[in-house]
This record gives sequence, structure tokens and C-alpha cells, in this order.
Amino acid sequence: MCETTSSARPRAVISRSALAAAARLAIDSGGGLADLRRDAWGHGVLAVAHAVTAAGAVQVLVDSTGEAEALGLEGIDAVVAGEPDIDAALLYGLPESDGTLVTRPVLRLVGHVLSTKQLRAGDAVSYGYTHRAAVDTTVALVTGGYAQGIVRALGNQAHVEIAGMQRPIIGRVAMDVCVVDLEGTDVGAGTEATYFGGTGAAAPALARWAQVTGLSIGELVTVAGAHAERGWEA
Repeated sequence: MCETTSSARPRAVISRSALAAAARLAIDSGGGLADLRRDAWGHGVLAVAHAVTAAGAVQVLVDSTGEAEALGLEGIDAVVAGEPDIDAALLYGLPESDGTLVTRPVLRLVGHVLSTKQLRAGDAVSYGYTHRAAVDTTVALVTGGYAQGIVRALGNQAHVEIAGMQRPIIGRVAMDVCVVDLEGTDVGAGTEATYFGGTGAAAPALARWAQVTGLSIGELVTVAGAHAERGWEA
């Protein structure tokens, strides 16, 4: 399969219920100042600010005076300096380094299947041909690439969740897409592919991403959230 690009970006789907539950847990664990810099770690500063203050946070920390003033109009006390003491991992539902989740992830990063293709044993995928099919199989071209925070190092090293099953990313991750081995099954164009988050097998995937890339879980979710189209779910 040759490299193909798509203008469709992955979606950063924020769960309202997960955000409310995570905010309550983070506040109950102690602290008064929540870290909402970098657009609330890619989750959306306004929504997170409302959730965390509703849960009892005293202040939120943001990047600019403009953001602080805008939140002030919402009745939220925002500052641009200080040391946050509310646990951000709890607030955003991020996994621990071993993949343990204390609460449900707030953000779910999803792409969709653009197309599928049959591969014969020995066929190579993506540029550089870093992967060749060991057996006949079906692969999917999925939206989401290194331009959206799906780090190139994840090729041949990480999985996505499609139709409830973890499937490996194979070959090099391209700018806007990646190739996923469906391992003998088939799905239709438009089928959702979850990179991390949610309630299924991909929920703790950021821990694996951190191991592979050397980046922190916080860095990974922030970059991916900032480059995705944001949506909401219950």
C-alpha cells in the first residue's frame, strides 16, 4: 500500500460524565489550583474550567492574561502564575506508567477507516517498507498521522482499537494516516478506530505510547488533543 493522505483529522472526543467524575476525584484528592495550560492539556480550557470549579477548585492556571480575563467573565478565578497542586493525571483520567487507570479517560482520540486492502504474504506497506505481511491479510488505512500527534515511532509498536479488538499499526506512520492490520477480518469504510481513551481495550494506550516514544503521557495527550477536531459524548 502506498502512502495516501487525507484532510480528515482524528477527533478528540470528550466525555462529559468522565470529565465530571475525574474532576470530583481530583478535587477530593486535595489541592486548589488546577493546571489548565495548553488548552487544558488539549481537552478544552473552558469546559474543563467549568467542570473543575464546579467540583470545588479554587483557581485554574492558564497560559495568558487573555484566557484569564475570558474565564473571569464566566465567573472563574484564573491566574497565569503559580504551582498547580491538583493532580492533573486524575483530572484528565490519564493512565499510570504501567497502564493502570484510576478513573475513566476524559479524552478519546479516534480516527476512521478510509479504505481497506488485501495483502498477500510478502507485500510491504507504507513508505520505507518497514513491514511486510507474514501471511495473507486485510489492512485498513486509518485517519491520523504524525501531523496529528500519532508519533512516527508508534509504527510497528502500538495498536488501535477497531470493532472492539486491538489491531497493530504496521509500517511507518505517515503525515495524516497510518496502516492497521485487521489480521484477517474486514470492516467497512467509516468504521471508528480508537487510538487511546474510552472504555475499551485502548483506554490505557497512552502508557504504551509513552514507553515507545520516550515522551510523557501528558505531552502525548496534549499534542494529540490540540491537533484533533474536538467533539463531545455523554
